[in-house]
Amino acid sequence: MNKPEMAQQWRLDNLYENLDDPQIEADLLDLEQRYAAFFRQFRGQLSSDLGAAVRANEALSERSGKLYLYLHLRMYADLNDEAVKKRLFEVKTRLDRTFGEHASFFTIEIAQMAEERFQARLQEPDCAFFRPWLEQVRRNLPYMLSEEVEGALTKRSAFGAESWAEFYDEVEADLRFDYQGRAQTLTEMLHTLNTSQDGEQRAEVQRLVNQGLQGAFSKFSAQTLNMVVGAKRIEDRERGYSHPMQARNLSNKVPDAVVEALHQAVTTQAAPLAQRYYRLKATLLGQKTLRWSDRNAPLPFTANVEIPYHEGLDLVLQAYHSFSPTLAQMVEAFQQQGRFDVAPRPGKQSGAFNYSVVLPGGEPVSYILLNHQGSMRDVMTLAHEVGHGVHGMLAGHAQGALMASAPMAYAETASIFGEMTTFNFLRERLQQAGDHIGLLALLTGKIEDILNSVVRQIGFSNFERRVHGADSRLSAHELDAIWMETTQALYGAEGEVFTYADSNALWSYISHFHRPFYVYAYAFGELLTQSLYASRAGVGAVFEASYLDLLRAGGTKDVVELLKPFALDPTDMDFWQHGIDISLGALIAEAEVVAKQAGVL
Repeated sequence: MNKPEMAQQWRLDNLYENLDDPQIEADLLDLEQRYAAFFRQFRGQLSSDLGAAVRANEALSERSGKLYLYLHLRMYADLNDEAVKKRLFEVKTRLDRTFGEHASFFTIEIAQMAEERFQARLQEPDCAFFRPWLEQVRRNLPYMLSEEVEGALTKRSAFGAESWAEFYDEVEADLRFDYQGRAQTLTEMLHTLNTSQDGEQRAEVQRLVNQGLQGAFSKFSAQTLNMVVGAKRIEDRERGYSHPMQARNLSNKVPDAVVEALHQAVTTQAAPLAQRYYRLKATLLGQKTLRWSDRNAPLPFTANVEIPYHEGLDLVLQAYHSFSPTLAQMVEAFQQQGRFDVAPRPGKQSGAFNYSVVLPGGEPVSYILLNHQGSMRDVMTLAHEVGHGVHGMLAGHAQGALMASAPMAYAETASIFGEMTTFNFLRERLQQAGDHIGLLALLTGKIEDILNSVVRQIGFSNFERRVHGADSRLSAHELDAIWMETTQALYGAEGEVFTYADSNALWSYISHFHRPFYVYAYAFGELLTQSLYASRAGVGAVFEASYLDLLRAGGTKDVVELLKPFALDPTDMDFWQHGIDISLGALIAEAEVVAKQAGVL
């Protein structure tokens, strides 16, 4: 692979020159002074000065966002850089203390404002613009604590479960597995597991990973998870939440019943489809049953071609341009502005993510971390993350710092839409060329991506539900058992579709569990977006404009409002079943037909 283009890292000098840039301390001092002035000017005055207060609060969010963006990106680029971690801890501690002392009153006073006064303030232009944010704050009133307690919680957050979870990320980044004569990272091992054509090699890699996770690391992971669960349980009880998922569902602006319907639909409809697909995969691999290490294995007819990053980016750009030149131009700008960190390296955060914020002056920016190793899955990851990036840019421009972020349940919409756009761009090429083998490889890859987003993530969610529902601390061995039970509930009992050797400790490297009930958003977003994507023909020529408006909405609308222009209703209990049918059901049926056409079934 071309080394110079893989060496691309973020350009951050538009934020700060380096870690010793005196502007960091100047900005931090300025924020502390501004928060103190904010407290003096607005505490007790919101009923008459709400618009100015919200604008001032937005400016504070922009300024703190710049500091956190720079330091977080520096940390994710090298989790072993102690100087960065020390500076980030100092900044977070000081800002948490400042916020706790000078800003805890703000949302409480908004929520407690008399309805008549609140409605009068909404007639003012500044308040009218922020109406969605203000109304969301007021909906949280039943779960707010006193100003003193909220302030104390904020000030101690740098020393709580979140801090422990950040330490977990550092420890995980330092994991090494002795394989093929050298110490390999978890990212490298998982790449081999997912790309090797050799079944025995895959089984050996999974054995080594599972073995390496057991013992000290799984105990550490269990302790981290127990701290996250315990801290949440106490706070939920004090705030008055009725069940462990309620806070997340409210944050996602999704009714409990809709979330339950999603879980039920995946269990009753998507799980049988998953088992049907994996039986097909076993046949294509010439096996009666699959080992768990075969779940993401490339099929024997899959071309083992390494796709350099610049070629993958060009492919994604072509796909985006085929749907929306507006979005394609934004992705091109990311590349030109140094917004990608491309290659894996020791100490770098594993996986992939997009980080979008609105900087001072209302300037939105997006930065994307990849660990590109040249697989087609890496190309789809690129398509996914730039979807998040353009979403952040459009919403940031339209809504500003306070309202740009969409709830997690539909924050995945743009990223999954980007994947589908890229997938269909490639599918049309292969169909036109009459390449049945290439088409089958593409179809099976997409099916597995959807299964990993829907069935696997709901499996994760079911694991979380069991863990948060436990009445005592859980040991690593107990977590192993829950993991195996929730996995087999969706993928089939031992020997039915899979054998599960060397998979009991794999829960321990899933860092998403440290953000409680985050994971169901992947399944929610996948099925929602599949329905949205399928609605293009019915909506017609205005689809692109309507879709861009959906992205610009950021966090200002709930999912029902967002989908009205597309004649979709996620509160309809058939919505999730339909999403499964038109995505997994249709793709698996197509793969079965194409496999016969290709002569491999």
